Amino acid sequence: MIEKRIKNEETLKKYKAFKNHKAGYASVWLIAILCFFSFTAEFWANSKPIYLSYKGESYFPIFKDYSVKEFGITDSLAIDYRNLELSQDDSILWPIVEWDPYESNKEVDEYPAPPSASNLMGTDDRGRDVFARLLYGLRYSIAYAVCVWILTFIIGTLVGGFQGFYGGWIDLFGQRLTEILSTVPYLFLLIILIAVFEPSLTLLIVITSALGWISISMYMRAEFLKNRKREYVEAARSIGASNTRIFLRHILPNSLAPIITFSPFVIAGGISSLAALDYLGFGLTPPTPSWGELLAQAQKNFTIGWWLAFYPSIALFAVLTMFNFIGEAVRDAMDPHKRT
Repeated sequence: MIEKRIKNEETLKKYKAFKNHKAGYASVWLIAILCFFSFTAEFWANSKPIYLSYKGESYFPIFKDYSVKEFGITDSLAIDYRNLELSQDDSILWPIVEWDPYESNKEVDEYPAPPSASNLMGTDDRGRDVFARLLYGLRYSIAYAVCVWILTFIIGTLVGGFQGFYGGWIDLFGQRLTEILSTVPYLFLLIILIAVFEPSLTLLIVITSALGWISISMYMRAEFLKNRKREYVEAARSIGASNTRIFLRHILPNSLAPIITFSPFVIAGGISSLAALDYLGFGLTPPTPSWGELLAQAQKNFTIGWWLAFYPSIALFAVLTMFNFIGEAVRDAMDPHKRT
């Protein structure tokens, strides 16, 4: 009971230290809001209406694809909801931005088109709305970064943990393998593998995770080497606790400081890595919305398309800055000298 109370008090101190970092605490909420709007982007930026009342029937186009026959269309295979003839009894509810990230604005004379009332952040070189592509692109960046973070930390924790826990020839062999893999040019190998195989979000996550666990394994190895001789571990062994229980219930929870501290910075690094790969043309398959792909377009149209560089750069800078603020707040919370 006393031990549980001590842990609760320690957790409360960490939370207070995190909350005292105003920029980091505010960044958590801002990131959460941005993720909410991005992962529900169909409600905010879409070429399909949220709700349509047509000839006494109710339709929800963002949830379901309807047949052209239901609207009496005979000269097209797709429904153009913008030009659908509505009577006085009909009604339609549009998202705030009436563009999806794949649709071209055919009303402008040339692409890329500058910001206007129709496209608040302009269009790209194919006439697609920049704001819609930024909004949808955030979900891919976050999904990639978070999945890579989870997989790399799981692999790194297991590899480094086993090395530090068992020591001996397991540690010796594991360290030699880690040292060999750490000399591999990570970025070049990643680009080569992506060039060989057809890139997709899943493939990018798998390849990056398979190559990115080395650094965290070194930290976890050091933590396990330090903690395996602690008194609470010796006490657990003396009462007959198994190696699995000692590993998972005693040493691992007390070795998570590097993982927790590095997590926001690793996620920020994942977002920038995906943007870099997309910029180089080795990332997500077009026409998937991507911040790096917009920056690549900006380079090709740098004399006439300033908005292609400005808005993606601002979005990337803002998100990375917020994650860095969160990382600083977490670091302060985990530092016992700063939470006393």
